[in-house]
Amino acid sequence: MKRKRKRFLKIFQVAFYLISIFLLTGVFLGSLAFLYFARDLPRPESFVDRQISQPTRIYDRTGENLLYTIHGEERREIVQLEDVSPYFTDALIALEDTNFHSHSGFDIEGIVRSVFINIRERDLAAGGSTITQQLVRSALLSPEKTFMRKVRELVLTIELERNYSKEDILEFYVNQISFGHNIYGIETAAQNYFEKNASELSLRESAILASLIRAPSALSPYGDNLNILIRRSNYALERMHSLGFISEEEKEIALEEEVEFSRFRNYLRAPHFVLGVKQTLENRYGSDLLDQGGFKVYTTLDFDLQRRAEIVAKEAAQINKNYNAHNISIVILDPHTGEILAMVGSADYFKDPYPEGCVPGKTCLFDPYTNVALSGRQPGSAFKPFVYATAFLNGYDDETTVMDERTNFGSEANPYIPRNYDGLFRGEVTLRDALAQSLNVPAVKTLRDLAGLRESIDMAERFGITTFTQDPYFYGLPLVLGGGEVRLLELTSAYGVFAAQGYRSSPHSIKKIEDSRGNVFFENRITPRRIIDSSVADMITDILSDNEARAPVFGSNSLLHFEDEKVAVKTGTTQNFRDGWTIGYTSEKVVGVWVGNNNNQPMVRGLGITVSSPAWRILIKETF
Repeated sequence: MKRKRKRFLKIFQVAFYLISIFLLTGVFLGSLAFLYFARDLPRPESFVDRQISQPTRIYDRTGENLLYTIHGEERREIVQLEDVSPYFTDALIALEDTNFHSHSGFDIEGIVRSVFINIRERDLAAGGSTITQQLVRSALLSPEKTFMRKVRELVLTIELERNYSKEDILEFYVNQISFGHNIYGIETAAQNYFEKNASELSLRESAILASLIRAPSALSPYGDNLNILIRRSNYALERMHSLGFISEEEKEIALEEEVEFSRFRNYLRAPHFVLGVKQTLENRYGSDLLDQGGFKVYTTLDFDLQRRAEIVAKEAAQINKNYNAHNISIVILDPHTGEILAMVGSADYFKDPYPEGCVPGKTCLFDPYTNVALSGRQPGSAFKPFVYATAFLNGYDDETTVMDERTNFGSEANPYIPRNYDGLFRGEVTLRDALAQSLNVPAVKTLRDLAGLRESIDMAERFGITTFTQDPYFYGLPLVLGGGEVRLLELTSAYGVFAAQGYRSSPHSIKKIEDSRGNVFFENRITPRRIIDSSVADMITDILSDNEARAPVFGSNSLLHFEDEKVAVKTGTTQNFRDGWTIGYTSEKVVGVWVGNNNNQPMVRGLGITVSSPAWRILIKETF
C-alpha cells in the first residue's frame, strides 16, 4: 500500500508539473500572440483619416464606360459624436449592440438573442457582432475568412476596448460605416438621404438610417425593398421603446411620420441595371470585399443600346400619357448567351414620382425607383406561345384545327366564356392562325385539349419563368390569356429560347471581374441548355413572323411587320388594359417592352400594340 501511495503521489506530481508547464507555456504563447497581433493597433486618428484606396468600379461590356463606383475616393465628412442626433446612436445600439456600454468587446448574450430574433422575424432584425467587432472588421482587417483573421479580430477587439472609451469607439463607428450608394459616415448619410446634418435627424429618420447598416444595397430606399426598410425601422422603434430609450408617445408619433427621401445624388448610369449588378455582387462576395477589393466589374451592358433605350422610354412615356399610361420598362437580351444588353426599369429613374404626394410602391402611377423588369405583372396574350409550344411537343402541329366559337368553359353556376378582342368568332381555325391572330377562344381550347394545364406550367418553368408558385388549378384555363404574373426579364429571356432554336441561356449581367492586379477573379461561362426541340422553336418563330397569318386582325402594315427582315413578335394586353406588352426577336436579339402604371390603374384602351409596340419597333430595328 505504501509503495502504491508513493507511486500515485509521484504520478500526481509529474502530472501537476506537466499541466503547470502547459498552462504557463499557453499563457506565454498567448501573450506573445496578443502582443504580435496588437503591435500595430492604429491610433484614433487613423479611423477618422482613413480613406478607401481601392474602390470597386462597374463598367459596361467594353470597359470604356464607367457606370458606378462602389466606395468612391471622396473623403467622408467626419463629425464628433456630440454632433450626431442621440436618436441615431440609440437606434444604432438598439439594433446592432444592445449591451454595447456593458460588454468588453464580445457579447455572448447578444449572439444568442440575435439567433432567436432572426429566426422569429425571418428577417435581418438583429446581429450577433458587437459594434466594436464590426468596426475592427471593416476598418482594420482584410476580407478573407481565415482562422488567423478571426484571431486578429479577437485581439484587436479586446485592445480597442482596452485603449479607447466607449464614446471613442462609437464615434469611430458612426464615421466608418457604409449606408450604400458610396455614402460613408452618418453625416454624409444624413445630408444625402434627408438633406440635413446628422444632428438634425428626427427619430424616424434615425431609425431608418440605423436600419440601412445591415444591408445597405438590399435595403436602399431607392430600390425595390423600401417596404422592408420601413418594416425594419419599425422594429428599431419597438426595440428603442422596449429598452427605455424613447417613450410610447414618441414611438407612436415616429411610426406615423411620413418620410421623404431627397433626390438620389450619386453618379449613376443605367441605374436599375447597375443597382441590380451591385446587389448581385454584394450577395456573392459581401460588402466588405467590394468596399476594399479594388475590383473591376465588366458587365454585359451595351452602353450605346442602353442610352438609346432610355431615350425611347422617355419619349414613349410622354406619348402614352394620352392613354393614361405613365411608365414603361424595357429589356434587351442576346438569346445565345443570356447577356442583358440593356435594361430600363422605369421611364426615368431620376424623375419625381407621379402624381405629386403619392406613396411609392403603393399609390403612384409612376414610381421611378421600382424596377418593373423584375416586378410581377400579368402578361396577357404574350404568354400564349408557351402553351402552343407545349401542344406542338405533344404531337400537334400548326395545321391542327380547333373551333373558334362561343364556349362556356365553366359551368352554368360559374360560367367562364372568353371572347376574342373584336368579339367575332371564326369557326374552324388552324393553330397557326389562332396564335398569329391571338384568338382567345382557340387558345383556351389549345390549353385544355392539346397542351394541358400542368404541362404548360412545367414548360414555362423550363423556359425560366419562376413566378408560377401556386398549384396549377389556382391559375386554371385563364392562364393562357395571361392569368398568372410574370417578370419582363424572365419573359423576354423565355422568348430567347425560341430565338436560339430551343436552347436556353440564363439571363445574367456580369461578364467578368478582375482584381486590383488585373487577374481574372470571376468569368461568366454560360453553357446553353436545350429546352425544346429545334423544330418546335422554329415553328413558333415561323408563326410569330408570319405577317400574312397575322394580317386579318393586325393588318398587313402593322408596327409588327418588317418588309426585309424576319422578326417574330407577340403582343399582350391584360384585362381592363392594365398592362401592354410587346415581346419580339430576331436571330440575334430579343426585345421586351412593358407599358402601364405602377399602381395597376387601368389605361384608357391601351392595347399592347398601341402603347408598347412603337418603342419596341424602334429598338428592334437598332439590332438589325
